[in-house]
Amino acid sequence: MAEDSAQSETIARLKAAVEAYGTGEGPVAPLIDEREEEILAPVKARARRLVDHRDRSAHELRTRLTDAGFDDRAVSAVVDACVANGMVDDARFAREWVRQRHRNQHRSAAVLRRELRDKGVDDGVIEDALAQVTADDEREAVRLLVGRRAASVKRVPRDRTAYDRELRRVVGVAARRGFPEGLSLAMAREALDARIAELGGEGRGGTV
Repeated sequence: MAEDSAQSETIARLKAAVEAYGTGEGPVAPLIDEREEEILAPVKARARRLVDHRDRSAHELRTRLTDAGFDDRAVSAVVDACVANGMVDDARFAREWVRQRHRNQHRSAAVLRRELRDKGVDDGVIEDALAQVTADDEREAVRLLVGRRAASVKRVPRDRTAYDRELRRVVGVAARRGFPEGLSLAMAREALDARIAELGGEGRGGTV
């Protein structure tokens, strides 16, 4: 118990020193302490590996370190230090998350917003990051998704029921990524009819 108390006090002192250092107040010396470094070294090492693998939000890094079994105060001290030195930046993380997942996985703004909230990013930061995605970007993402799915259709649907079944499948690839139903349906029908025309048939203009 005494050892745990001493460790907590040491971590609290380090956290205070980190905050003072970040504001330019207080001496630098408390940041360099063998006992403090011994306590925090494994936490820092894990944090560095996590951030080196990919960028993280502060909340995500805190959660991963806590789940790894590290002391809460040690985790807070390390995460605060990572934020102070720029290793962790929620705004940068959110911008890159949106850019990568919209471009590579064609996720909708709605899905990206939900994912970033799950990562503990503030709503204002999320909306700033989502400003990268325009309405035209969303339309292009839907066009690519439904176009690829429609291209997998191998034969002309034999009747309205078969057409509607194929249409639901094409719509589904966009709907699962959170794109608006009306946009997804309109572009899916366009893509499916174009594919049917390629196969020598006529689009049936069915409805889901």
